Amino acid sequence: MVLVDKKILSGGLAMLIVGIAIIAYLNSNVPIGYSGMTDEQVLELATKERTHQEYSTLAAILTGLGFLLVLISFGARKKKGGAKTIEKKPPEVS
Repeated sequence: MVLVDKKILSGGLAMLIVGIAIIAYLNSNVPIGYSGMTDEQVLELATKERTHQEYSTLAAILTGLGFLLVLISFGARKKKGGAKTIEKKPPEVS
């Protein structure tokens, strides 16, 4: 039996799935240029390419964090009971 924290696992899997879906969508909609573009169109293409790269980076970060949460969930263990507090009596001075 493997001890898994189900809340962390489900959150990690959700982030992983959403990140992969965003990456797949972004890879299907890559901005491309063509020959004979005007300077204004070249500038617009460069802006779109930069935005696309930034979204891809954010999606990769989301996917990576989801993967880390999945890994962490296998090592996380829920503690049964509350935290035990131990009270120490100060030494009596005589």
